[in-house]
Formats: sequence, structure tokens, C-alpha cells
Amino acid sequence: MATTAPLQTVPAQPAEGKMWRRVLAYWLIVYRQNWRSSAFSSFLTPLLFLGAMGYLLGPLVDSGARGGIPGVEYVAFLAPGILAAQAMMSGVNDSTFTVMAGVKWRKFYLAMLATPLGVRDVLLGHLAFVFVRLVLTSTAFLLIAFALGAISGWGALLALPVAVLTGMAFVTPVFAFSVSQRDGTSFNMLLRIGVMPLFLFSGTFFPTDQLPGWFEPIPWLTPLAHGIELCRDLALGTASVGMATLHLGYIALWLVVGFWLATWAFRRRLVV
Repeated sequence: MATTAPLQTVPAQPAEGKMWRRVLAYWLIVYRQNWRSSAFSSFLTPLLFLGAMGYLLGPLVDSGARGGIPGVEYVAFLAPGILAAQAMMSGVNDSTFTVMAGVKWRKFYLAMLATPLGVRDVLLGHLAFVFVRLVLTSTAFLLIAFALGAISGWGALLALPVAVLTGMAFVTPVFAFSVSQRDGTSFNMLLRIGVMPLFLFSGTFFPTDQLPGWFEPIPWLTPLAHGIELCRDLALGTASVGMATLHLGYIALWLVVGFWLATWAFRRRLVV
């Protein structure tokens, strides 16, 4: 009498979005091999801004005819602004050409999708890596600013997660923008007429109320001015619960909407 072989069950695949840690592990391995190439832009550039503007130009600002920034040394005013601004700059740099390479040049996104990984895993894993990078660069800057005396007080420690959140509020919409591009020419425009003016005119180097009246509200439309203001209030001990909630809420809104747009754009570009 013939016997039938038992049926073999196929193990169920994890739900999409549950394997993003594997993508994060890939990015960490890549970063371990090439972190030196990004050390200058990520770690040294903000420190050069702090040294040149805070310690070389700062004494001239403080002793100027207008008296500098009322009630605070210029370097203490500047350091929290650079903390938030460098998170934006670093986050945007990691969210442009690298994302496009995943679909156009090196096509590692497509290679990942040939495995059991899903679009949400690919997106979450890459976002998690950028988040780790922002934590590392922001922590390094904050520690050195503490050592130099540019930032002091326990409240400044709370500025670290605010700076990282500010950076991620730019990362998610830029992910959505980058994955939808067909070439890299638009990134130069993004950096030149978008990111760099925000870096200069969102309160990093001087209060926004010194801008022309018609221009003053514009920086507040983006998360950077809110992140800089909150980081500075926390570092100087002038933060209030109400304003902190408003700043965090606006920053979080950008992050959430950007993530939704990134998810939509990734599916539209990567799913055939």
C-alpha cells in the first residue's frame, strides 16, 4: 500500500515593516567601512563654524556698538543654533544622492526588494541609519561644545533629541523628493536655494527678529527655526512648556507628513 509524503509547510514571512533592522545592519556595515570620508562634513564643519564665528568673531560682536545679543555671550547664543542647523545639513546630505543611488546607480534598493524585504523595511531601515548618524554627529558636537564652554547646564542635554528630531523632520520629506528624481541636478538647487538660505537666515547666527519685516515669518514655515529656538531656550534655561510644545508639535508634524510622503513615493518608484 502506497504511502503519501507529508506535506511540507512553508514558513510564514514576517509582515512588511518587521525586518527593517536587517536593512539598518547593512547600512551600519557600510558606514563602518567608509565613515572617514564623511568625517569632515559631519563632525568637523560645525566645529569650524563654532570656532570661527563663536570664538573669533564672537568677541567683536559682544563688544560692538550695539552690544551684541542682549543678556548672553554670542558663542552661547550661537552653539545651540549650530547644533540644530548641523543636524538639518547632515540629514539632508544623507537623504539626496544616497537615496537616488538606491534606485538609479547602485540599485541596492532593488536588490533588497528581491529578498523577502518589503518597501517599508527598506525605507525604515535607511531612515533608522540616518537617525543613528544624526545622534552620533549631534552628540559629538554637543560634547565638544560642553568641553569648550560654549554650552553649559543640564538643560542643554535636552537640546540633543530636539536637534535630532529637527534633522529627521527634513530627512523624511527629502527622502520622498529624492526617490522621485531622475537625475541629481535638482539636488544642487535644493541645497543652494533651500537648505543654505535656511542655514543662514533661520536664527542660527542672529535672531530672526533682525530680518526685514516681510521676510521674518518665512523661516518659521520650516522646522529649522523652531528647532533652533527650542534648542537655544533649553541651553540657556529660558524654555517654557507652552512654547516647547508648540515647537515640538510643528517639528513632529513635518516628520510625520514627510514619512507618509516618503512611503508613498518609495512604493510608487520601487513597486513595478
